[in-house]
Amino acid sequence: MDSVEARWAADCRAALPEADATLVASAGADLARRWREPHRHYHGVTHLGEVLAAVDRLARAEHLGPEGRDAARLAAWFHDAVYSVTDPEGNERASADLAGHVLTGLGAEDVLVGRVGTLVLDTARHELPADPPDPARPVLHDADLWVLAAPVARFDAYCAQVRAEYAHLAAPVYAAGRTRVLRPLLARRHVFRTPYARGRWEPAARENLARELTRLAG
Repeated sequence: MDSVEARWAADCRAALPEADATLVASAGADLARRWREPHRHYHGVTHLGEVLAAVDRLARAEHLGPEGRDAARLAAWFHDAVYSVTDPEGNERASADLAGHVLTGLGAEDVLVGRVGTLVLDTARHELPADPPDPARPVLHDADLWVLAAPVARFDAYCAQVRAEYAHLAAPVYAAGRTRVLRPLLARRHVFRTPYARGRWEPAARENLARELTRLAG
């Protein structure tokens, strides 16, 4: 078993200890295949690993309870499980639907299925209510955006990887679309939602975003 599938098995056992091991393994193999699809230059296993690591870090820092931690980890697994560059608007909905199907098949209760689905859908536009009732939501939100605060070399590699995923778009079209995605993040009062991320990641994220928007502007 490789490290990706081993991590899935561990996260699934923590959240769903009664789940059938054969079904868990089958779901893990399917998720690993999805995350390794060849068109994923950024949204692949490295991104998945970074998000899971950020979830673990934020869950500890924000004192997220076991159920919230399990929901955030499962949502990390599914948040880009469906990833198409030709229909990007539908990715999160399809990923949430996949999460519902898989987790229900593993015996998850409706509350957990709904919670994970909400967290996955949050990653579509990274917009949360002012005071979300579920503390797992800002944790996954910030974990998915960790790369914005990455060291310069990693952030620049991320930008190049996203561009590679959209290589079929002409440079001006890509620059305009990417600017529409990134500029609202920089315009917010805070990029991140958790106190931990705001205190430790926010300055670097703002510097990185400003630099990439300048590059996109030509």
